[in-house]
Amino acid sequence: MKQYGQFCPLAKALDVVGDRWTLLIVRELAVRPCRYTDLRDGLPGIATNLLADRLKSLEAAGVITAEIAPPPVATTLYRLAERGEALLPAAHALAHWGAPLLADADDTDEVRARWLVPAVRTMFADVDVGDVEPLEVALDLEDEPIKLSVENGQLHAELGTARQPDVRIACDGPTAVAILRGQLHLDAATRHSRAQINGSRTARARLARLVAAGATRPQSAGETS
Repeated sequence: MKQYGQFCPLAKALDVVGDRWTLLIVRELAVRPCRYTDLRDGLPGIATNLLADRLKSLEAAGVITAEIAPPPVATTLYRLAERGEALLPAAHALAHWGAPLLADADDTDEVRARWLVPAVRTMFADVDVGDVEPLEVALDLEDEPIKLSVENGQLHAELGTARQPDVRIACDGPTAVAILRGQLHLDAATRHSRAQINGSRTARARLARLVAAGATRPQSAGETS
């Protein structure tokens, strides 16, 4: 790993996590512990020897841990260490800064549902949902489902299936992002066959209010809607 050789905290941080792929490994482990094969699937394009090298470096730096999981998993599981968890606010800030760039994404970009979990969290990180009624939304995406819920004044996004959601949306990842960012209205998504949406009028209205709250939150410098 190349070192900047500078007596500067930012340079020292980049000595550890500034190499290509490193923060994306952190992204994967922020969602759940991963096997090597999970990481390889979540990082399309990475060479296997490079992934092994990055994991070794991150473990040596105390950012991740590697442990042998008992049967039936019976393989090495990688997870964020306490030092790695401390990286998450910085990673979330970068994701927040990068969220508007999704509007200009290339059609050939790889898409994984799990990448949208931190994206959704950052979209609504500064949104006051204290007045939003309880709501559960199932995003049935192409590879993995995501559950979005508002309860007790807090918003949660996680991988998994919502059995009896208030609103169920079946679509691809980019469409889900466009809906949640307020760039594609629910009715328009259905009308243009970009999504199948099921839910009562009341529940859809609650989701629309949540999306509107996110779209009208104070924007950071340089961010565009």
